[in-house]
Amino acid sequence: MSASVSPVAIEILAAACIALSGVPGCLLRRVPAAGQPTATALNGLGSAAGLLGLVAHARGGDAEIVLPWALPVGRVAFGLDGLAALFLVPILLVSALGSLYGASYWSGRDHPESAPRLRLWWGLMTASMMAVVLARDAIAFLMAWEAMALAAFFLIATEDDQPEVRRSSWIYLVATHTGTLCLLGCFALLAHVQGSFALWPRLASGGSAWISTAIFALGVTGFGLKAGVMPLHVWLPGAHANAPSHVSALLSGVLLKTGVYGLVRVCGLLPDPPLWWGGVLLAIGAVSGLLGITLALAQQDLKRLLAYSSVENVGIIAMGVGLATVGRALGRGDLVVLGLAGALLHVLNHSLFKPLLFLVAGNVLHATGTRRIASLGGLARTMPRTFVFFVIGAVAICGLPPLNGFAGEFLLYAGLLRATRVDPVGWVWAGLAVPALAMVGALAVAGFVKVSGIAFSGSARSSDAAHAHDPGGSMLAPMVALAGGCVLLGLVPSAALPLLERAVAAWDPEIAAGTPSLAQLVPFGWISAMGLLGIASVAGVATLLAWRRPESSAAGTWDCGYARPTPRMQYVDSSFSETLVGLFDWALRSRRASPELRGPFPSRAHFATRVPDAILDLAVLPLLGAADRGFARARALQRGPVHRYVLYIGLAVMLVLLVAR
Repeated sequence: MSASVSPVAIEILAAACIALSGVPGCLLRRVPAAGQPTATALNGLGSAAGLLGLVAHARGGDAEIVLPWALPVGRVAFGLDGLAALFLVPILLVSALGSLYGASYWSGRDHPESAPRLRLWWGLMTASMMAVVLARDAIAFLMAWEAMALAAFFLIATEDDQPEVRRSSWIYLVATHTGTLCLLGCFALLAHVQGSFALWPRLASGGSAWISTAIFALGVTGFGLKAGVMPLHVWLPGAHANAPSHVSALLSGVLLKTGVYGLVRVCGLLPDPPLWWGGVLLAIGAVSGLLGITLALAQQDLKRLLAYSSVENVGIIAMGVGLATVGRALGRGDLVVLGLAGALLHVLNHSLFKPLLFLVAGNVLHATGTRRIASLGGLARTMPRTFVFFVIGAVAICGLPPLNGFAGEFLLYAGLLRATRVDPVGWVWAGLAVPALAMVGALAVAGFVKVSGIAFSGSARSSDAAHAHDPGGSMLAPMVALAGGCVLLGLVPSAALPLLERAVAAWDPEIAAGTPSLAQLVPFGWISAMGLLGIASVAGVATLLAWRRPESSAAGTWDCGYARPTPRMQYVDSSFSETLVGLFDWALRSRRASPELRGPFPSRAHFATRVPDAILDLAVLPLLGAADRGFARARALQRGPVHRYVLYIGLAVMLVLLVAR
């Protein structure tokens, strides 16, 4: 690789290689065995080239390429800075690892019809996400954004013969195009203020107050819909649950981050943001974190539980962006560095442990044929390797030491606690965010203890769970890499320091230049030392207990009157989480079908609980249904003689003239 080759050109070539990875498989449909290895090899080659381009960028600095463009509006420009480089890392890694996992999980032999098109859309979605991050003008950005949205739609609809899959994919498509409309308005206002469609240079002036507020509101709404913050998360649970598991890993681990990327860019775009912008983001993050993890705790479907926990984690990231925005408003560089670095480190962490957990769910679904937690049980014995990966992912996502989730949340706690001493108004925002973040962590522990206790512990509740087994090496190898990343960033979080510092400097160069470095603000060395000490302590205690364990003799245990216990006597997931979910029932609106037992010999009865999505099921879908019924009544206006249409046109012209006057 020549030193004269631009890192942006390398990234463009890498994206082109990945975009074409699924084409040979579609052309060789009669030879299904050749499609997947070719796609995996091209995806891996493109990802390796993209990572080499990031190394070249770290050595050579920012760069930009402007391509010829025949249309009179805008330009097509791509660029690479520290912030874009950080978001490219998970895109490249998760796409390559997920493609390797899918070679066995969704093979052409088992899925001859859907596997070729899945590989095609996989490559196109990865390439379009790279283009979104690299785009430096609104025209290129929106083209890449739309290509990404359509590719994700077809990936979600892989099993389009199932009604629930079709429903989830259409909800996603409506939500993503609603977000695109908001972004069109946001970019139009930006072009009005700066006189061009160029993206991401810091504006010298944000225009009037209402224009700045409109840009912020449209940007947060458009990018928030893609990121899945509450209450804009309506597409996320169904899409993540019904897509193939490695697609769910790509959606949660990477696609959501494109929304986060846009949110970060918009918040750093306008000069002198008001304090309430940061407060709004902190509030959105707190609500997303609390309600997201509570909805996750209430789920009976393993993949829907993981989907709602993505809402929670995006909420944590939004809290970090909000803290950085508060720091900009107050002129506090330390809050900017801690808030943004904490959010971005959580972006990297989430792109490791959440794909790992979705691949665990894929192993479980592949082995048992079910996602229902209450139908599992005993998987720790039948799938020991999968259980180890689940434990690593669960500890990481709960923010517990010594894994990577702890390091990211530690930065946010440090920044929020500093903010409580800054300003009376800042104290209010941060003082509410700290307990919210603590509650999110506690509820996350409860949720993943539920999965561990019901799905992996106890005895099998079905024959499929009893005969489950771990998958082969091609499905386990990507999980080893993701789990290794969780351990590495947990024990050595300073490994991410160069990426984080360059990203913070790209977001706000002035504040980054006049503020102590992240290494000076955070004791990364102590985090590493405490993590290693914790591992050594646990290993020492385990060794001591094993050494001093007394010999046991076979003897019957007290059976409490049950001579022959069965799996039906175990706790189920809904009963485990009922108390905690009940605390938030005012927001969740759970539904309960309680049996009526009458007489000395009651008939067979069932007890069931269901927690709907309060936003989607109780607000959005009823509203759309009412609108559909209203438009159905308005169809009468489309039928009739020609003179009626002439009357409509005349009335419309009169209305336009009145408005213009």
